[in-house]
Amino acid sequence: MHHPGPPRFVDVGETVDLAPRNPDPDATYRWRLRERPSGSDAGVGDAPVVALEPDAPGRYELELDAPDGTHVQTVHAYDVVEEPVTFRVADDDVDADPAAVEFVSVYGAFNDFTMGTLTAERSADDDAWVYETTLQPGTHEALFAVDGEFDAFAADEVVVEGPGRPRVSLDAAVRGDELVVRAAAEAAPNGRDPETVFAFDDRDALSRADATVDGAELRVPLDAIPVHARLHAVPVAERHGVAATLEIERDGEDVALSDPGGAPDWVREATIYEIFVREFAGADLDTTFGAIEERVPYLAHLGVDAVWFTPVCASPTRHGYHITDLFDTADDLGTRAEFESLVETLRDAGIRVLFDLVINHTSRDHPAFHLHRAGVPAYAEHYERVPAEQDTTDVDWAGADAPGHYFNWAKIPNLNYDSLAVRAWMLDVVDEWADVVDGFRCDVAWGVPHGFWKEVRARVKADDADFLLLDETVPREVDFDEDEFDVHYDTDFYEALRDVGSGEAPADAVLDALDASRRHGFPADAAHMRYVENHDEDRYTEVCGEAPLRAAVGATFTLPGVPMIYYGQERGVADYRGPMRWYDGDADLTAFHRRLVALRDEHDALRAPAAAVERVAHTCESGDADDVTVYAREGDEETLVVALHFGAGEAVVDVERAVDATDLVSGADARVAAGLAVDSVAVFAARE
Repeated sequence: MHHPGPPRFVDVGETVDLAPRNPDPDATYRWRLRERPSGSDAGVGDAPVVALEPDAPGRYELELDAPDGTHVQTVHAYDVVEEPVTFRVADDDVDADPAAVEFVSVYGAFNDFTMGTLTAERSADDDAWVYETTLQPGTHEALFAVDGEFDAFAADEVVVEGPGRPRVSLDAAVRGDELVVRAAAEAAPNGRDPETVFAFDDRDALSRADATVDGAELRVPLDAIPVHARLHAVPVAERHGVAATLEIERDGEDVALSDPGGAPDWVREATIYEIFVREFAGADLDTTFGAIEERVPYLAHLGVDAVWFTPVCASPTRHGYHITDLFDTADDLGTRAEFESLVETLRDAGIRVLFDLVINHTSRDHPAFHLHRAGVPAYAEHYERVPAEQDTTDVDWAGADAPGHYFNWAKIPNLNYDSLAVRAWMLDVVDEWADVVDGFRCDVAWGVPHGFWKEVRARVKADDADFLLLDETVPREVDFDEDEFDVHYDTDFYEALRDVGSGEAPADAVLDALDASRRHGFPADAAHMRYVENHDEDRYTEVCGEAPLRAAVGATFTLPGVPMIYYGQERGVADYRGPMRWYDGDADLTAFHRRLVALRDEHDALRAPAAAVERVAHTCESGDADDVTVYAREGDEETLVVALHFGAGEAVVDVERAVDATDLVSGADARVAAGLAVDSVAVFAARE
């Protein structure tokens, strides 16, 4: 079926990608805008993939003519809250002679980190470069690159005050001969109480005419419900929140209700372990799938539940993200059969496998890109094309234009999702690996259209509801939670851990970072990956020193979320992509990680949702109070009190809550005369 998918909910001025699903590149598809709000001049072309930019709040209704019929797609646009901002960097912050600078490129999340599209103006008044724009409430960073050189840059950060995004949850049940759906909408921080707007899915026979809506309650007669239907609800105040979805399956008088956007239950219990593949065998060996397979007993002993491999496909690079063949494994790592053997060995050990899905770009050494730049007509639209004057690389690209790319990633050109051929190609890639592994970690998820991710989710979940989708969205963005991804990078938490470890913020900042999820509008049950390190950043000890590492790791395992260990974090690997230290690693640090994995498995309170975190009053009898934070985790059967100490040595903490003095991490009695001794992380059972 080519129907483009669920209704879309966007801001006025936000571009919405619209495309047929399961496309046939040789078929004919044509869009038309059938209805638009009063005062709107928006339009779309008749290409197979179109971009609608709503220019007024309200409902937009489009039709797609496809080989299997005509399909209706609705887009709901809401008012946007924006404020003017000015980013500014002084000459002293830029490693360049101001008189020799030709231009300063500005980029950030607000332009998808694309260099060359925005430039700063020279301010003669205060010897600085400035860039002015309008942005929504939140914290925003802009990078200033001198003459398009990625390494000579400075950054500025601005905070736009205003409301966060509201959120909504749905509760539904059959009452007599009706289905009753109740929406519970929550106001955003600094926002007014939202109303709930219900929307019906254009793919289903259920419509608004079948329902009765009274405020936040919707009722539908059971005999009006088709075999399969979906209902959406959006919270709307000053800003709109992400939609909650209810899926309805009806078999006669039996009605089954589910949330198609929820994360699999298994991941909420899991610990993820990321392996930077080509360094995992250590300094003296070439890593192969066989070498990793021989080391699976270590992963099982550590107690992890899922392994995320950095890319295993063919690539000329050690990191693997410059892929030259998306359908086969790299020769230096081993054959496809050897990879599948590794997957099965991990599964036999109770460990699931996450495949690094790289579909925003390919290597510029991919044959398709060579044919694209060489002018072969069949590949003309496979990659993004940008005006030559926008290009900031020093590459003499063949032709009158240049490939699109993010940052300074000139060697990994962006694929063009306006092309049906590219969409069909990438869906084939998804199909190729979905049957082999247990989930995808999706690289540069923010660079791929939302509509495509919605299609990927529907595709992989149709056969396996437990299949996991983890997004790399930096900084994180709540819209990727709307029927797209199960687990999200928590960049706020990651940055807070680094700020605390480097002394730039007090320890309580890690708890403040949890509150950021609420401000962003993430649903209360959204799953977030909490991590200290990954393959893109310097090791924690490189930035913060050795003293705070254990407390930072303790935070990932004792606060809500899905903890992730980056290979070597537990062995004392110093280089962010250095060889695994097998024979000379830090055994005590490894045992510490293993104990935290086990502790989280043993205590449901440590796996409880974010709402089950309570700050606990305390005083520091010794040690710096800014290095200590204390909180309680309440589970179904117990309450635990956690103390983190990010400083060197030992802190003595007097906790204003009755606890058993045995530290569940070390097994030792933590009592001292003035309170409880806390080295880095201590966990105590609360007494009522």
